[in-house]
Amino acid sequence: MQGFQFYSKKDIKHLVNKRNGERKFGENLQFVSSLDELEYLAAKYVIFGIPEDVGVRANFGKPGTSNAWKTALKSLVNIQINRFNDPDNLILLGHLDCRHWMDKASSIDEEDPNYHAKLGDIVKEIDLKVATLIEKIISGNKIPIIIGGGHNNAYGNIKGAAKALNTPINVINIDAHTDLRQLEHRHSGNGFSYAIEGQFLRKYTVFGLHKNYTPEYIFEEMDASENFLYHLAEDILEHPEEAIKKLEKSIEIAGQSKFGLELDCDSISDFPSSAKSPAGFTVNDIRSFIKVASENKNCSYFHICEAAPKDENEAQVGKAIAYFISDFIR
Repeated sequence: MQGFQFYSKKDIKHLVNKRNGERKFGENLQFVSSLDELEYLAAKYVIFGIPEDVGVRANFGKPGTSNAWKTALKSLVNIQINRFNDPDNLILLGHLDCRHWMDKASSIDEEDPNYHAKLGDIVKEIDLKVATLIEKIISGNKIPIIIGGGHNNAYGNIKGAAKALNTPINVINIDAHTDLRQLEHRHSGNGFSYAIEGQFLRKYTVFGLHKNYTPEYIFEEMDASENFLYHLAEDILEHPEEAIKKLEKSIEIAGQSKFGLELDCDSISDFPSSAKSPAGFTVNDIRSFIKVASENKNCSYFHICEAAPKDENEAQVGKAIAYFISDFIR
């Protein structure tokens, strides 16, 4: 696939910290050199990265989500292989080569009155690549795990999954925001709006929505449609013992047909992300949610987005994402 960097074992060898008597994930992961090879491997999951933050910047946000993939990869390849962790069911695909788009975005003058719209044009190009990639993976009877980039990539995930399955899909989004903003230029805040407009998304559930950062017109739109469901973070956090029950009910509804699982790291309290918040779920909350969602046979993909690590916290961010990945495939 043009524009995609496929990995081999030698590409991650320098990341694996070997020790006598131990085996790490990076030593036993599977690789392919083309998407056509996926159907010949028994592994169920395919993981890849999207190192971009163009969509976040197009949404007036802070850059940094482009760093999540390399940070997560360092931790993922150093997970211990033991009775609880088996990498044989995971194919490490590689990453979408976003350098052209990142360079193109950086060349746009921020004082340009059309700055954000021009970034949106770049996001549309990324959309096409992501959708094609997801469609290929799911058509090969695999479950993609997508790491990095902004939540703009939800649109490509949903579109690609719907085309592969030949039907609109449902989505459960663990998020502080709905990302249902208006159909203006493409950005990280309207991926689900575009998915609905394109008839790729049927039932949409937001789990952990924050009262303070949701416009009234979006609340009204969600209340008016039977295809929208949301659970407010404030209600969930006030009664944490009910959180899993509420999520299980959401999954019961969404999981009656194929659905995607979206995790926006903005939903995690004090997590380094594009819209870091002092309020939200804990990492352990998220791990419990992932476990419940992944057990449903109709879960068709898992997307972790909006993490924005820096040098001083990249190790912790990487470990957290590696926990999320291992919980999902376990």
